This record gives sequence, structure tokens and C-alpha cells, in this order.
Amino acid sequence: MADTAVPQLWTGDLTGTLDFYRTLGYTVTHEQTRPYVYGAVEDHGCALHFVPAPKDADTPAERAGCIVLVDDVAGRHQAFTAALRSRYGKVPAKGLPRITRFRPGQSRFTVIDPAGNQVIYIQRDEPPEVEYGGSKELDGLARVLDNARILRDFKNDDKAAFRVLEVGLGRFRAEAPRLDVARALAALAELAVATGDPDGPGRFRTRLRAMGLSADERASIADELRASDDLSAWLSEA
Repeated sequence: MADTAVPQLWTGDLTGTLDFYRTLGYTVTHEQTRPYVYGAVEDHGCALHFVPAPKDADTPAERAGCIVLVDDVAGRHQAFTAALRSRYGKVPAKGLPRITRFRPGQSRFTVIDPAGNQVIYIQRDEPPEVEYGGSKELDGLARVLDNARILRDFKNDDKAAFRVLEVGLGRFRAEAPRLDVARALAALAELAVATGDPDGPGRFRTRLRAMGLSADERASIADELRASDDLSAWLSEA
């Protein structure tokens, strides 16, 4: 049989941590407080174990946890979203615990548990190579869009993605294809929602409307145009 690695994650509140993973659908397989604290959960054959943080350790509020490879990352995100919304009344997207958003075509998302452990769920057949600075095969605004996508979808850094897009759009707009400009404005509208800018989405949507996109153009970038509304709905308390 193949070896199996089981991650040990830190927790300062074992009961609360295990209860959180129960919400996600995990089964608690071990829970003890004496003679030492130790807990374990399991789901889809994958186990996560929990131990106290080392005494006197300088532990950050959030820290690397582990990667979980899954067969249906979109379905897992949908299930987690429904479970978390049911428990908290809304999707916890800020603070601890929280879950990152998921866009069509994305291949990973992150759950940060109450103890600050980051568990990254990745589609098992995710491409092995990702250009983490924007594809070298692209240039101009197209490369800026790709760079922002990496920052947003892989590094969970919405603020950096927003800055990259805003600067790139100002630099390349005059020479960029219309659809790339529209994609950039749509992405900025979504990122404004994600970063909590109350006026940003409307501002970028106004600029999009001013472009006068044709029906065919709108159809070709329908997902991008819908993204900010989808994100607003995902974050809502409905």
C-alpha cells in the first residue's frame, strides 16, 4: 500500500475547531483533552489532525496548513458555501473563519479555519504549471489581465489584483482590443465588491455601459460581466 501523509494543524480551541469542520461535513474521528489535546476529522478519505500550538511559539494569526486534492473543486466549494451560510447566516468571507470565493473555471479555493490554518482545496487535474507573473505568451492589457487573474484566483490577493488592473488599464487602454478593456473593467467591478469599495462597482459598470458593447460582444464575455453581481449575491445574507 502507498504511504499516507496526515497533516497536523494547530489549534488553541479544539472543540471549536472540530465543530467548524463538522459544519463543512467532516466526521470527527478522534477528540481528547487528556493526557494531552488531540483531535482528528475525516471526509472523502482525507484526514486532518489537530494539536496545540507549541508553547511560547510566535504563531501568526494565519498560517500555511495543507493542500487537499479533490475531484470536484466547484462542487466542494458549493457544498461548503451552503453549510457555512446555514450556520453563520451569510458566507464568512472576512476574518476567521472564512472561505475564499470561487469563479467559473477556477481550480482552487482556500478555507481558513477558526485557528487560522489555511486549507487549500485544489482540483486534482489542475495544470501543473502556472505562470505566476502573467503568461509570457501575452502582452499589453491581455498580460495584465492574466497577471491579475493569478493574484486573484491563486494568491487570494484582491487588493494587488485591483492595483495591477487599474495601472495596466491606464497604461494600455488606448491600444488594447475593446473586449480586453471590457474584461478589465468587469474585473475591476468584481474586485471592488471583493475589497469592500461601496462606490467602485457602480463606477466601473458606468464605464462599461459607456463602451456600448454589442450583443455579440456582451455574450462573448458574459461570465466576466456577471462576476460582480455573482459575488455580491454570494456575499449576501440571503
